[in-house]
Amino acid sequence: MRAHDRITFDPQILGGRACIRGMRISVSLLVNLVANGMPVEQILKEYPLLEADDIRQALQYAAVLTNEELHPLTSSPL
Repeated sequence: MRAHDRITFDPQILGGRACIRGMRISVSLLVNLVANGMPVEQILKEYPLLEADDIRQALQYAAVLTNEELHPLTSSPL
């Protein structure tokens, strides 16, 4: 299994935003639901086509995107 094989991008679905398995359920929606305290069980009840692994991968994908690294600019000699 690929690391994020449930995360898909299609210009015809939500303008190409990161979605779950080609559905019109965005990664950002799931991350926001979890961040605002909705339990996974309730998310799965509200969105019956989702699976727990979909939510897990959405969170993992978001974590990868926020893994920022600072690289100071250096002056190059002329």
